[in-house]
Amino acid sequence: MLIIGLISGTSVDAIDAALVEITHSDKTLQLTLHNFLMHPFEGGVQGRVRALMPPHTGSTAAVCETNMLLGEAFAAAAMAVAAQANVPLEKIDLIASHGQTVYHQVVPGAVRSSLQIGAAAVIAERTGCTVVADFRLRDMAVGGEGAPLVPYLDTLLLRDKEKYRAVQNIGGIGNVTYLPPASATNQAVIAFDTGPGNVLMDEAVRLLTGGTQTFDEDGRMSGAGKVDEVLLNQWMQHPFFSLKPPKSTGREQWGPGEAAQYIQQAKQQGLDANDIVATLTAFTARSIAAAYRQYLGQINEVLVSGGGARNPVLLRLLQAELHGSTVLTLDAQGLNPDAKEAVAFALMGYATVHGWPSNVPAATGAAQAVVLGHITPGANYRTLLTQVIQAEVTPPSRMQLVEFNSKNTDG
Repeated sequence: MLIIGLISGTSVDAIDAALVEITHSDKTLQLTLHNFLMHPFEGGVQGRVRALMPPHTGSTAAVCETNMLLGEAFAAAAMAVAAQANVPLEKIDLIASHGQTVYHQVVPGAVRSSLQIGAAAVIAERTGCTVVADFRLRDMAVGGEGAPLVPYLDTLLLRDKEKYRAVQNIGGIGNVTYLPPASATNQAVIAFDTGPGNVLMDEAVRLLTGGTQTFDEDGRMSGAGKVDEVLLNQWMQHPFFSLKPPKSTGREQWGPGEAAQYIQQAKQQGLDANDIVATLTAFTARSIAAAYRQYLGQINEVLVSGGGARNPVLLRLLQAELHGSTVLTLDAQGLNPDAKEAVAFALMGYATVHGWPSNVPAATGAAQAVVLGHITPGANYRTLLTQVIQAEVTPPSRMQLVEFNSKNTDG
């Protein structure tokens, strides 16, 4: 089955699009990544999305309009990744779209809720493909936090026979999946959000450079700065870090408002721009390491994905914090760190149309495993149904990466 996975993360920097092929034999999935690209936002859509996110409060009209515009943007990303791979849309069996999270609320005492936009109906209409979208709410309906969901991929693909692994995604928000070895049958998979990933660093760079830069490319600013340990220790007192897993977070707790506060505090202490970015980078590294020490057990390897995997200063700081473990990027497993989440949602879409649960209750806090997402039929819907009915019915217990032939481009 040919599937396109789509996601725009907390950083809202681009739409990640992965074209994958999944085949199923017995209890094993084989996955081939045919193409991957990061498709840019156009026509002011990125600004409209940011205007909906905390600390902003978008109007109902703005949410509705942006939902439709994002549907067009996600459809364009799907068409681009297929065209670049020379695969006609008629050959695509399914599109799995995470969409764009604009609000995620799991604060105790508040209504547990999450909203991802990017109209699936528009994607289906523009491409002719059946679309699976809106993955998080079903998990929340059974008491989960709706996040993290990527542990489904981690568990199938990255669990080692003997090594204890922490699979750390550093997108806008950081999240970890703790994978005891397959031989440790009495130890469960654990997953949760560790706190800020790139979001504070990115927002700080944007504010400190007047918008001329949007992220710390190659860690140049943080590498030229000095970490302020006093501020770092102060920031580590944030109440999120004392919450026990399962837990998740977002820009509601770590966004431009918080970045501006941290910048103000740092300037009052005499820090320059490079020092501020260096201290925020160290904050991400230390918060990840502190979560490991507090909630996880033995760790032999840390496998890093997301944009943070491309920041050498962040990786160096994380290795220093976790001196008893080896910190690697997912490239070491033959997997492009940038593509992981788009691949993960392609896999979840595949699970959904086959009727298989793809949340990991130990990760989200859900009462049970459930089938995720809503299905929007495309022109190929009846053909897809026939294919699914004729397919292997046994849920997979592992996945093999048959080939990884991605192109990481700007579309």
